Amino acid sequence: MNKNNQSKSVFDFYGRPPVLKALPLSLQHILAMIMGTVTVPIIVVGAVDATLDEKMALIQVALIASALSTLLQLYAIGRMGAKLPTIFGVGFAYVPTLTAVGAQFGIAGILGAQVIGGIAMIVVGLFIKRIRHLFPPVVAGTVVLVIGLSLYDIAINYMAGGVGSPDHGSVENWTVAIVTLTVVLLVSQFARGFLQLASIICGIGVGYLLAMFYGMVDFGAVSDAHWLTVPKPLEFGMEFHGAAIISMVIICVINSVQTIGDLSATTVGGMNRELSDRELFGGLLGNGFCTTVGSIFGALPTASFSQNVGIVAMTRVISRFVLALAAVFLLVAGFIPKFGALMTTIPYPVLGGATIIVFGMITMTGIKLITKDEMSSRNVTIVSLSLALSMGIYAVPDSIEKFPEMFQLVVGGSPIVIAAFVSFTLNLLLPQKTLADEERERRQIELKMSN
Repeated sequence: MNKNNQSKSVFDFYGRPPVLKALPLSLQHILAMIMGTVTVPIIVVGAVDATLDEKMALIQVALIASALSTLLQLYAIGRMGAKLPTIFGVGFAYVPTLTAVGAQFGIAGILGAQVIGGIAMIVVGLFIKRIRHLFPPVVAGTVVLVIGLSLYDIAINYMAGGVGSPDHGSVENWTVAIVTLTVVLLVSQFARGFLQLASIICGIGVGYLLAMFYGMVDFGAVSDAHWLTVPKPLEFGMEFHGAAIISMVIICVINSVQTIGDLSATTVGGMNRELSDRELFGGLLGNGFCTTVGSIFGALPTASFSQNVGIVAMTRVISRFVLALAAVFLLVAGFIPKFGALMTTIPYPVLGGATIIVFGMITMTGIKLITKDEMSSRNVTIVSLSLALSMGIYAVPDSIEKFPEMFQLVVGGSPIVIAAFVSFTLNLLLPQKTLADEERERRQIELKMSN
């Protein structure tokens, strides 16, 4: 639909549905990503041994940065922003690098390196039109596929109660998770109309009530949270160290490949079309800008949120108004911590049960992207070797423990890095052959053998 038609459809990017209809759909996106957003600064705080006040400040500025980066991607400013139904925020992919840099150089070292890393993202965005042919569907699809596969352990750990939880793997945790998942499945497959689109929030609601019955919900964080907080520029300082900068630039460039995959998955899975050059350029440029500017206020680097891509692909709800409501809530939560604290009361088993199907949708979107290219022997080799190496090393991190620490930082923490590097390199090195070319070669071999 044309944006001038004042559409109210949730299936139209420019559609503006009634608030009461949009709010539950928006809440699904909030619940899918808010725990990940607040978990990243919590992990980093543990690595740098920061104070409680610094911990709360990092969490709040992470929410604000996630909100503003999402709004930029939805509405765009000039050439910055993809204008796609996508959620951006402080990303998990950076965690291994952030913790390693933080342990050595502190928060100031992270933020200084992040400035340069964000600039590297912008550079990638500026040249993406010239190099986009280097990222065909077989490469972008492989990255999306590995993103989905690498999220499964997070979902399972959530369903079991969260890593480090004293009751990890308990029957109660799994009961809550399975009930939540069952409700999501039943509503998504058997309900009709608006209720079907809100299947995730229905599952979370039922799971939350069951978790309260089991005594899993703790409102202590809400009562302890402040009513108002405002981020201050350079509150954590900023330092520039060569080793930290190199690590951050590498992971930021790799994250740009993940962003390409997520944006492609959004248009393919949610909008049934390919990603345009303008959308890709704007998405990368906007993400680099937010990462660079956010470092001034203590916001950790931003990335596209794959779980929200999965929700878009699952529901086909692409109204930017729906996603903008989620961003506005995060913005309010960033300035009024009690709102954000309320969202963090949702137990991990509820989140795991609601999101595991979303992660599966990401995997299927990757497969859908890959099959847009011919499944020639060449392309099958690219995908299979990328999967084997990335997921294999991810499953056995000790296999590279003798490598330099820098290599372990960049490669060991994320299979996405390995998948992106291997698929990209093989796509450059292996000769281009279509199915017709391979069939012709086989016939020639048969002819030679028969003679």
